[in-house]
Amino acid sequence: MSTPAAAETAISLSASTPASRRLRWRGAKLLPLLACIAVAVIFRFAVPKPSHVSGKAWQLLAIFLATITGLILSPLPVGAWSFVCLTVTVLTKTLTFSAAFSAFTNEVIWLIVASFFFSRGFVKSGLGDRFALYFVRFLGKSTLGLAYGLALCEMVICPAVPSTTARAGGIFLPIIKSLAASAESHPKDASAKKLGAFLVQSQFQSANNSSALFLTAAAQNLLCVKLAESVGVKISNQWLSWLKAACLPALISLSVTPFILYKIFPPEIKHTPDAPAMAKQKLEQMGPVTMNEWVMVGTMFITVGLWVAGQALDMASVVAAMLGLSLLLLLGVLDWDDCLSEKSAWDTLAWFGVLVGMAGELTALGIVPWMSDSVAKSLKSLSLGWPGAFAILQAAYFFIHYLFASQTAHVGALYPAFLSMQLAAKVPGLLAALALAYNSNLFGALTHYSSGQAAVYYGGGYVNLRDVFKLGISMALINIVMWGLVATPWWKILGLY
Repeated sequence: MSTPAAAETAISLSASTPASRRLRWRGAKLLPLLACIAVAVIFRFAVPKPSHVSGKAWQLLAIFLATITGLILSPLPVGAWSFVCLTVTVLTKTLTFSAAFSAFTNEVIWLIVASFFFSRGFVKSGLGDRFALYFVRFLGKSTLGLAYGLALCEMVICPAVPSTTARAGGIFLPIIKSLAASAESHPKDASAKKLGAFLVQSQFQSANNSSALFLTAAAQNLLCVKLAESVGVKISNQWLSWLKAACLPALISLSVTPFILYKIFPPEIKHTPDAPAMAKQKLEQMGPVTMNEWVMVGTMFITVGLWVAGQALDMASVVAAMLGLSLLLLLGVLDWDDCLSEKSAWDTLAWFGVLVGMAGELTALGIVPWMSDSVAKSLKSLSLGWPGAFAILQAAYFFIHYLFASQTAHVGALYPAFLSMQLAAKVPGLLAALALAYNSNLFGALTHYSSGQAAVYYGGGYVNLRDVFKLGISMALINIVMWGLVATPWWKILGLY
C-alpha cells in the first residue's frame, strides 16, 4: 500500500514530467543555426556586390555559404540542413523549383547511391570477411605482415566496395578487433598499444591510397569527375584514365605506409604467430564459399569489367552499377528492405543533390568564374607561374579540410571553385582536376572527424585523440611528399602537363 507521501511524490512527478518534456528543445542547435543565418545575412546585405554579378547570383552565394557553414557547425544533420537551405532557395525565388532539384537526376549521384547498396551486399554475403581472413592467414605471422595483409585486401576489394566507411565498419575494424583481442590488446586501455592501435592506424592511413587508386573506390571520386565536367574538364575513358594516373604514386605510397607507421608508431607486439591459426579457424567456421558469395564475386567481376570497358561499350558507369545491383536483387543476395534500410545512401542522395545543384547554378550564374578570375589575378600579381599557383591552391584545398567532417561535403563545396581557380591560372585542366581528386582521398585521415572511416576507426577506441592528430598531420605531409616526388615525373610521362 502506498503512503500519502509516496502518492504526493508520484503526482508531483507525473505533473512535472510533461512540462519538462515540453520545455526541452528538440529542434536545430540554436547557436550554430544563428551563426549560419548571420553568415548569409551579413554576406548578402553587408558585403558589396561586384557590379557584373547579378543580385540573384549574389543571393545564391549567400545561401551557399550558409549551407557550407552548416556542414561545419551542424545545426541539423547534413541531409536535413541541406533540405532546409534548398527550401530557402525556392522560397526566396533565388532558384526555380526545377532548377533547385535538377541535380537529383544526376548520374553520378545515383551511381554513389547504388554503390552503397553494392557495398551492403559485399558485407552481408560475408565475402569481405572471407577475403580479409585469407590475407591474414597467409601474411599474418608478424604484426607488420598483418598490417600489409589487411592493406592489400582493402586494395583488392575497394573497386567493388565504393564506400570507405562500409569497408572500415563492415569488414576491417571487426577483424582488427578480433586480432587485437587474441593478443590481449583492448580498446580504451594501455594494452591498446600492444597491437590494436597500430593495426587501426595502419589500415586507416593505407585506406586513403587505396581509395585514390581506383575511380570507383570512394564516393567522392565519382563526384569529382562529375564536377570537373561541370567546369569544362572532361576525362575520357574515366576508369582507366584515373587508374593510369594514380597507379604509380598510390601503389608506392601504399607499399610503404604500414612500414612507416611501424617505425613512428610501433606496436609493442612484433610477432603474431597465432593470427594465421585464428584466421584458419574462423574460415573453417564460415564453411565453404556460399552461393551468395559466388554471386557476389560474379557480379563484382561483371560490374568492374563494365566500368573498365564502359567507353568501348558505350555504357555509362551508373548503368553498369544498376545492372550489378539488379543482379544482386534478382538472385537474392540483397532484398529491397536492405536497400530501404541503407540510410546513408538516401541521406547522401539528399545532400549531394543539394550541393551539386547549388554548385552548378553558381557556375551557370557566373559566381565561380568570377571567383576564379579574381584569385587568378591575385596570384598573377605575385608573379607566380602556373606551377606556383598549382602548389598553393592544392595545399590550400588540402589543409582547409580541417574545417570539414566529410570528404564528399568538402568536394561538393569547394572542388569546382578550386578547379576553376587553377584553370584561370593556366594550370592544365586534367592535371588540376585529377590532383584535386586524389587530394580529396589523401586528406581523409587528417583527424578523427575528417571522413566516415575516420569516425569508425576512432570509435574503435584503440587510438587516443592526441595520436590521431599527430599521426594525421605526419602522414599527410609524408603522403604529399611521396605523391609529389613520384607523380611529378610520372604525370609528365603521361602528358598531363
